[in-house]
Amino acid sequence: MLRQTFESIGKWEMLSVTSQSARIGMLTVIVWLGSGWGAWGDQIDEQRKPSWAVPQDAEAVVYRTVEGVRLKAVVFRPPGVQRKPSRPAVVFFFGGGWRNGNPTQFYEHCRYLSSRGMLAVSAEYRVSSRHQVQVVDCVADAHAAIRWLRGQAENLGVDPRRIAAGGGSAGGHLAAAVAALPDLDPAGRPNALILFNPALDLSAAALGGKPTDAKYVELSRRFGASAAALSPQTHLHRQMPPTLILHGRSDTLVPFAQAEAFQGRMRGLGRRCELAGYAEAGHGFFNYGRQKNRWFRETMRRTDRFLTSLGYVTGPDTVQQFLTTKPR
Repeated sequence: MLRQTFESIGKWEMLSVTSQSARIGMLTVIVWLGSGWGAWGDQIDEQRKPSWAVPQDAEAVVYRTVEGVRLKAVVFRPPGVQRKPSRPAVVFFFGGGWRNGNPTQFYEHCRYLSSRGMLAVSAEYRVSSRHQVQVVDCVADAHAAIRWLRGQAENLGVDPRRIAAGGGSAGGHLAAAVAALPDLDPAGRPNALILFNPALDLSAAALGGKPTDAKYVELSRRFGASAAALSPQTHLHRQMPPTLILHGRSDTLVPFAQAEAFQGRMRGLGRRCELAGYAEAGHGFFNYGRQKNRWFRETMRRTDRFLTSLGYVTGPDTVQQFLTTKPR
């Protein structure tokens, strides 16, 4: 069982609140994750950098300390907001194939959603290139982040019923995994999912290859458990949260068919799952700055509509205004 796997490597310790956390304000949270696996780590150049900076318009809060590593959440507050109980928020987890990456990938997504009145967070988690960890450790960090937020709901002004997870590729896998995998503490499960080209089935066939392919063999060595045990697709259940998937139809790393299969199973369980397919869009298409922000614009508008339907934001989206007024 996965819980036994996590416990055997000491990933279930309770999390402490740092003195910094009190400065976040009275706000609610969603969790997002990033993009990349195997070759995915090559999709975003800045993710190969071993270090990253906290921007001046945000602050870093340690949400977990594990094996001597202090994992930080980079927090973007809504403009002009000091305290407001039960305000929704969003936390992104970067991608990079569970091997590379850093929180800078989702800073602009954070800035947009904080401009819409949400607390926006881009969270750090351990990756194999820097911490010699496996995918089970990454899942443990993602789960811990949600559990920490829910555990601090009163201190942070978080609505414990509106904590969501989302992201893309490897990060999208983590978001879906903490919602779907069995034997996880319910306190670490999200209430909504927003997934960009997520890896939902880690089997070789679902990734368009064979178990004996060299690239898949290398990838599977990072898992720390079987592909089936770590695949959200394998563990869908009738309590799955509302889900939005945004996926490029030309994705050659995580085939679009994965998202279609996931949606089909979700609907079969009577669960809400929206799938937005983007023609001619490849892997990592949603990242800020690509193709003059064509895909950022389109995916954030769709994300905004989804969040509006859940009551997390209100009114028409302001994506174009956000892009137009950004300093160049």
